[in-house]
Amino acid sequence: MLMRIFIATVAVLLAGVVMAQAYRWVDEDGLVHYSDKPHEGAEEIHLPGTSNPNRRYIPASVAVQPQNNQEFVSFEYELIEFQSPEAEETLWNIEGELHVSIVMQPVLQPGHQLRIYLDGVPRNVTTTSFSIDEVFRGEHTIRAEVHDRAGRFVGQSALNTFYVQQNSIIRPN
Repeated sequence: MLMRIFIATVAVLLAGVVMAQAYRWVDEDGLVHYSDKPHEGAEEIHLPGTSNPNRRYIPASVAVQPQNNQEFVSFEYELIEFQSPEAEETLWNIEGELHVSIVMQPVLQPGHQLRIYLDGVPRNVTTTSFSIDEVFRGEHTIRAEVHDRAGRFVGQSALNTFYVQQNSIIRPN
């Protein structure tokens, strides 16, 4: 009985190792591809830790193709996520001032730069909790990116869409 438990435990552990294999290759058009199956000319890449299906960011090693033969950055944030505004959240009567809060694990590293894209417009910020003025009624998108001290992309949050509504007073003529 002990031997069966031992064999089952070893089998489960080995299955995890086998499932963690990934391969990377560049096609003739210069596009980078990733797969869990070997491909001609592909290199095996190491996937750190176990994957978390609830993770809401794109790690640098998957999100961007290196330019000018630069190596991928090895540092990786486990979590980059907006606490406020949340995805698909409707904010009422904010009077043009959007309060933003970002959760990061680990915390923003010394020398790393946090860049926010509100409706596609970049803004460099120094903290993970701040306000942005002149955000008025309508649909908006927000995304966060982190760059290291050399300016290399390290990671980003998911793109959040949120809505700003303002009460109106209907006045009779």
